[in-house]
Amino acid sequence: MADPKGFLTTPREVAHRRPVGERLRDWNEVYPGKGIGHALLPIISAQAGRCMDCGIPFCHQGCPLGNLIPEWNDLVWRDDWQAAIERLHATNNFPEFTGRLCPAPCETACVLAIDEATSGGAVTIKNVEVAIIDRAFEEGWVTPQPPEWLTGRTIAVVGSGPSGLAAAQQLTRSGHTVAVYERADKIGGLLRYGIPEFKMEKRILDRRIDQMAREGTIFRAGVNVGVDVTGQDLRTRYDAVVLAMGSTIPRDLPMPGRDLAGIHQAMEYLPQANRAAHGEEVPDQITAAGKNVVIIGGGDTGADCLGTAHRQGAKSVVQLEIMPRPSDERPVAHPWPTYPMIFRVSSAHEEGGDRKYAVSTQEFIGDDEGRLRALRLVQVKFENGRFEPVPGTEEEIPAELVLLAMGFVGPERGGLLEQLEVELDERGNIERDASYASSVDGVFVAGDAGRGQSLIVWAIAEGRACAAGVDAWLRGGETALPAPIPPTARPLMA
Repeated sequence: MADPKGFLTTPREVAHRRPVGERLRDWNEVYPGKGIGHALLPIISAQAGRCMDCGIPFCHQGCPLGNLIPEWNDLVWRDDWQAAIERLHATNNFPEFTGRLCPAPCETACVLAIDEATSGGAVTIKNVEVAIIDRAFEEGWVTPQPPEWLTGRTIAVVGSGPSGLAAAQQLTRSGHTVAVYERADKIGGLLRYGIPEFKMEKRILDRRIDQMAREGTIFRAGVNVGVDVTGQDLRTRYDAVVLAMGSTIPRDLPMPGRDLAGIHQAMEYLPQANRAAHGEEVPDQITAAGKNVVIIGGGDTGADCLGTAHRQGAKSVVQLEIMPRPSDERPVAHPWPTYPMIFRVSSAHEEGGDRKYAVSTQEFIGDDEGRLRALRLVQVKFENGRFEPVPGTEEEIPAELVLLAMGFVGPERGGLLEQLEVELDERGNIERDASYASSVDGVFVAGDAGRGQSLIVWAIAEGRACAAGVDAWLRGGETALPAPIPPTARPLMA
């Protein structure tokens, strides 16, 4: 194990962020210097030493990738960073993504999270992870791993988010010729245009895509599969097809006034902001500059909108959530090692704005010219299985821009899915069997398109497992690729 008394002698410590006033003036990561991995180096070995190398490491239960967490914690504490990145890459293709973007269910499952008052809190697993991979890139230890020989089999991957990229890298390294299709003009999916720069600079994504290209993965951006190329075209050209287009139909809010100018989905707003942050021309850009902004939805996407609105110079920002404010401590209903619903403060929340809980929107209110000017809200309480308005709690708040960040309800229906004639499950996601195969021979499904909206760590795990299913199908039933989770696996929750 690492330091036998580490968790007793070393308090939990995370990387310090740049001052709010400084980081609001740019779009760079909120951490100083070269980013979070570099910022962590002075403290991370001691933090890794807090790991107890439990006999039964429950952190594994929180991580669908099966990350070998105690092993690379011990290696970092012993200053064997090259061995640490080998163990980290053994289970995770993209630790630089999860180390920045994953909410770390591994940490809430850490044994030190059972009694945080005594232990000082869980090991900073996510921070150790990102420190390892960022140092590995700095030292030149992350190099292309092209296959020794090619199988002659070809695979099309539709979608270049985390599940599509993970499947593509695994299959390329197995010797197959893989082409990744992306309808946006650059590869990366929501990693590029959905995640703000201050959470993950796109150089982090680009360096991994460069590695994959050098390994032999072919990238075809700007191709709208289902329009520019049909599903039948793919089945004719390739031996197998992987659908990894994500869950992209946004949940809407059909309230009175929904058609007013100034109400937008988060995924209309964030991609434009990301493009503008990189100096691209964005005609008719949706911007928060000088406006009262209301974000409906209290999750990570809402926080991304919050930080973006601050940087654009919003007059005020209010984030609404229909659920009550979570408690500061783990609730009884969410016992260890499940992922608890507790009050969390992201970097965007540190930067300002107001958060309103247990409220519901009743109406969007417009001016005489059809533009949004306010929202009418009411407080709610959960009774008889639904949220009921509390009489006498109505209020009106100013808003010239509303951003809907309430999640997604499934993959886009028509087009490609109709062309392929794949079956959907009762939730509207693409049906698949235990090997990630759809109802159509040779067509496989990975990530949110089959699972529904989920976390980046689950997307990568599904991409890896789907790759094993594809490889086994192409090779007549055998594969050496790991399959970390079945499609039926679910997060550890109460």
